Amino acid sequence: MDDDHMPDQRPLREDFQATLDARRDLGPDYEEALVDSFTERLDATIAARVRAELDRDTAPPHKKSTPGAPMIPVALGSMAMGIPLTAIASANAGLVGLIITWLAIVVINVAAAAAVMRRG
Repeated sequence: MDDDHMPDQRPLREDFQATLDARRDLGPDYEEALVDSFTERLDATIAARVRAELDRDTAPPHKKSTPGAPMIPVALGSMAMGIPLTAIASANAGLVGLIITWLAIVVINVAAAAAVMRRG
């Protein structure tokens, strides 16, 4: 990636160059201390990037509606349609018509609930 996408990369490169320059100026006696210092800076940079990435990935999701919310219109529609259908079915077909009407309403509600759970 280029420097535009990783703004922290430039200071890290400068730290590394400074470490190399210091090693050249101070000699091999200070090499271990210089490497340790640079490694600490590198570890801190990596940890900060990982934290930033985790924070970005675990941001709270948009609030979802209640699990049963999509079923509310279906249930209310079933009740609204069930009242007149009950009157019509029982007046024209008696108990058999009433049972068939409410079985159809139950089947429609179960199918709608299954579709909502599949989308879920």
